[in-house]
Amino acid sequence: MKFILKVVLPLLLLIIGAFGFYVYTQFEQFRQTELSQDIASFEIKKGSHIRRVAKSLKSKGVFNSDNADLYFVLLAKLNKQDNKIKAGEYALKKGMNPDDLLNHFTKGKTLQYQTRIPEGGTFKELVKLIKADKNLKQTLTDADYSNIMQKLKTKYQHHQPEGWFFPDTFSYPRGTTDLQFLQRAHNAMLKVLNDQWENRKPFKGVDTPYDALILASIIEKETGNSKDRTKVARVFINRLQKDMMLQTDPTVIYGMGNSYKGNIRKKDLKKDTPYNTYTRKGLPPTPIATPGLASIKAVFAPADGQILYFVSKNSGDGTSYFSRTYKEHRKAVIKYLLNGKASRYKGNK
Repeated sequence: MKFILKVVLPLLLLIIGAFGFYVYTQFEQFRQTELSQDIASFEIKKGSHIRRVAKSLKSKGVFNSDNADLYFVLLAKLNKQDNKIKAGEYALKKGMNPDDLLNHFTKGKTLQYQTRIPEGGTFKELVKLIKADKNLKQTLTDADYSNIMQKLKTKYQHHQPEGWFFPDTFSYPRGTTDLQFLQRAHNAMLKVLNDQWENRKPFKGVDTPYDALILASIIEKETGNSKDRTKVARVFINRLQKDMMLQTDPTVIYGMGNSYKGNIRKKDLKKDTPYNTYTRKGLPPTPIATPGLASIKAVFAPADGQILYFVSKNSGDGTSYFSRTYKEHRKAVIKYLLNGKASRYKGNK
């Protein structure tokens, strides 16, 4: 017993100490290990334990040492980060060390994809865009798209989807579904519209947020130059207040659907549809496109003045000439569209 205490025990403690020192130095070397190259995609699946993450890192070649996965688990526990790892897809950068990786994973700095909804497009065009997007998880059928408002969390479930998805660039992680994307875009439109509505100045004919959305969509399609947007808004608001027909071509085109081939004929303007603002007073029943923020704001903050007409100047910059009277408008049409030839003028009040 004395021999064990005097000889074996000190030797055993020495071995344990040496082993502990070896493990410590190996662990510290591991902490200083840096990624030798970028890893474009590293996925942590939902519900993954820290040990699974460590093994996955090792299998991907992020760490080369034999006990790297064990050291990574130990480091996570020492940092109290082992239960804070967030699922998702990550881009790992050259030069990152294990501490950087843990911070990356616990902060949830997941790889983000982007999809842009353009201004002025229709819902039909939006569906095509989403279906062609490889970054979105496709879950919706054609039947689902036909009843998309019923699938969204919204009080506007009985509305048509046209115009209800805010045009913007949306960032999202891997696994985001087409429906989740649409819900986000719809929520964004609701927020913008409601924020503007709360501070509105009342205008006849714009009685609800939906009315404002419809008018904004017309402004979006009628505006050739952004500087004219508030003036276009004022023209239509003045017409609504005077109970005049809006007489705007984009609504007619929308109502024509697939029969529109690039130009409007006189008979098209006379053919009555719910969207023909040459035959019906007031706003059309739905938006005709996706309005952007500037067009929505123009509805609530139009330019001042008694203007009732506008015509393109054909100057190449999309600007229009605005008139207060029909007589003035007639002169502008002859000047800008008919090369000054009054005999070609076919319009009337």
